This record gives sequence, C-alpha cells and structure tokens, in this order.
Amino acid sequence: MSTLVQLSRKTLTLTLTLTLRNALPSPSLLLTRPLSTDLQSAPSDRVRWDFRGQRKIIPLGQWLPKIAVDAYVAPNAVLAGQVTVYDGASVWNGSVLRGDLNKITIGFCSSVQERCVVHAAWSSPTGLPADTSIERFVTIGAHSLLRSCTIEPECIIGQHSLLMEGSLVETHSILEAGSVLPPGRRIPTGELWAGNPARFVRSLTHEEILEIPKLAVAINDLSGSHFSEFLPYSTVYLGCSVNS
Repeated sequence: MSTLVQLSRKTLTLTLTLTLRNALPSPSLLLTRPLSTDLQSAPSDRVRWDFRGQRKIIPLGQWLPKIAVDAYVAPNAVLAGQVTVYDGASVWNGSVLRGDLNKITIGFCSSVQERCVVHAAWSSPTGLPADTSIERFVTIGAHSLLRSCTIEPECIIGQHSLLMEGSLVETHSILEAGSVLPPGRRIPTGELWAGNPARFVRSLTHEEILEIPKLAVAINDLSGSHFSEFLPYSTVYLGCSVNS
C-alpha cells in the first residue's frame, strides 16, 4: 500500500512540473519581451506626451498668460491664467502667479523675486479692485505673498511680506521686510511702513525715493544675464563633442 502511495505522489509531482513548464514562457522570451512602459508598446495612434517636465505657462480656458519678448521668466516659475508680464519685468525662480480668479499684471521693469506667490480673488471686501496690479519700477522681495492688492509705480516690498485683499501701496513708498498689510489698508505716498500689522514709521528722504527706481533697473540688468542662458544659441555648444 505504501508503495502505491509513493508512486502516486511521484506521478502527481511530475505532472505538475510539466504543466508549469508548458504554461510559462522560456527565460529567453522573458528577456526579449518589451516592458509595458516601453514607448514601442504604446499604440501608434496615440500622441506620446511627456508629463515629467514642469509646465511654466498654463492656459486656463480662454486665458493664456502674456509675456513680453524681453521679460524674464525663470524656467521653474509658474504662470497660470490671466497673467500679463510687461517689457523689462522679471519673475524669478520658484514664483507662482495664479490668475485663475482675476487678473495679475506685472508692470514695466518690475521684479517678482524668488518663491513669491501672487494671486487674486473674485472680489474685494473693501470694494476696491480685486485684481493684483504691480505697476512699473516695483521690486517685490523674495517669499512675499500678494493677493488682490495694488502697488503703484516705484515702490519696494520687503522680503516675506504679506499684502491682503484691497490693500494699496502708493507711489514712492517702502514696506519693510516681514510686514503684513491688512485688507483695505493704504500706504500713502513717500512713506516707510513696517510691522504686523504694518504701521507708519517715517517719511522717506528725497535720496531714498531716488534709489527706488535704481534698484528696479539693477535687477532688470541682472535678469538679462539669466535670460541669455535660455536663448537658442546660449550654452548649446557645451553639450557638443569636439569631434562632431
């Protein structure tokens, strides 16, 4: 009886082994078979999009960001929707300008420096315009957040500042770094404000007012050297072989 049981087990084992060998492909076939992620396995009637790269310009519906020819927008900045960047303006690395609810305007020779966030609301609770308007010769310090505010020509917004809905910075004014301008608050012409919430510190001198547009022009000149790196002829030669 035990001999019959052993023979039955050997027969069953041999049968399963042969079945599995016939079911599985050979190792050579496994090595030559293309992977599912291979581009050759994709249907020929489909467009092969590459979504790995970051999109700098994002159209939203009928709204497409408009950038002047000589404006500098860093390759990892993001502009979406109703955004207009005028001549000589610059948007630096990591900044996000989100014009999905209302318009955002960056004026002539103005700069939005690294990792700023600029967006706008549907409407302003103060009744003032809800779009975000940054006019000419304005410098926005790094890591600042602007929402539905208006900054008139020749102003400086310090780093890490926060400007809320309906706030207004009049021409020839400076907001110190780390300041918070509450909704509807107005900084009059020619004044220096600072704090959280921002308050009047002192009036600017004539020399300080003259330095505001000079800073904007200096940043514009600096952006030119960055802008040239992304022209077609820029540094392409570095990747070419000497023998080619």
